[in-house]
Amino acid sequence: MEFRYLMPTEIFFGEDVVLKNKEVFSAIGRKALIVTGRRSAKINGSYDDVRQALSETGVEYVLFDEVEENPSLETIEKGREIGKKNQVDFVIGIGGGSPMDAAKAIALFIKNPEINKDNIFSAGKLDSIPVVAVPTTSGTGSEVTQYSVVTTHKEKTKKNLGQSIFPKAAFIDVKYTYNLPYNITVNTAIDAFSHLVEGYLNTGSTFMSDIYGEKGFELFKYCFEKLINKDLNPEFRKKVMLASVMGGIQIAQTGTSLPHGMGYALTYFKGLPHGLANGILTIEYLKSFKDKTKIERMLNILGLSNLGELAAILNSLIDVKIDITEEEINEYSKEFLADKRKLKKHPEEVNFEDIIRIYRNSLLSD
Repeated sequence: MEFRYLMPTEIFFGEDVVLKNKEVFSAIGRKALIVTGRRSAKINGSYDDVRQALSETGVEYVLFDEVEENPSLETIEKGREIGKKNQVDFVIGIGGGSPMDAAKAIALFIKNPEINKDNIFSAGKLDSIPVVAVPTTSGTGSEVTQYSVVTTHKEKTKKNLGQSIFPKAAFIDVKYTYNLPYNITVNTAIDAFSHLVEGYLNTGSTFMSDIYGEKGFELFKYCFEKLINKDLNPEFRKKVMLASVMGGIQIAQTGTSLPHGMGYALTYFKGLPHGLANGILTIEYLKSFKDKTKIERMLNILGLSNLGELAAILNSLIDVKIDITEEEINEYSKEFLADKRKLKKHPEEVNFEDIIRIYRNSLLSD
């Protein structure tokens, strides 16, 4: 047996972990750039907790609260300029995947002033200033991964920076998720589930990564029932956040696979939320496997007999109607297959017809 395993992020999970472990911030730096979206971090209490922790430990901070959903490289450059102007020495990302991914990218851009939106993807391996992550949704797992996914308008897609930017610390307090609307809870939970699925059925999967995938599926056996019944109690919030962390730790080892790569076009061109873009493709992706050994094990852990039962669950949670043509499906498929790196995590050979079939059967009505 051989495997590599790296998880350098220190995880603090529980109630009031930001304030209980406030000394972590002052051990990392003297002045922070806090990166958030425009509203949610101020509403759910996470921003206030971080601000209090910094104040009590003597750490200065400046706020950059202009991160949009699926943050663009233009936004990253803007955040970098604010960070450089204020001479920050670390970055705190508060929010869902967009602010946390933006925080990582901004930290990288601050450390490397010669980098910009035009040369980042050809820049080679780079370091960043330290990052702290405070997730406020249960889906992305970005608080425990090295990935930073941004929107590049030049290439008309979402794309991982291709760098390794693990947060030094992740403060995970489920109370920040208590007031998340049902639709956002569903979207982000399905994103977490897709991480578990794609990491588990992956050329990079190992004994160690499968531990997290299988524990995540065990949690989702409970979480799916609660989502369907709209019973979003504190126990559900805790377990779906744990499942999200498990999925993040797993894909930090394995990467994602076909649904993520194929879903980016649906998000960029059709405005479909990231989690739903993955989720709507998942069943046809699973059907495409010739060897279903691990799929059957996954279904068994979920307490399901067959893919039809999983499809029924996802169909009850996902109600997506998008206008899409055969021509668009062909174009998305060509773009996806043009980058062979997007296929390397899938354990079986796929061709153009396979990708077309997944898109078509997922998106076009009979």
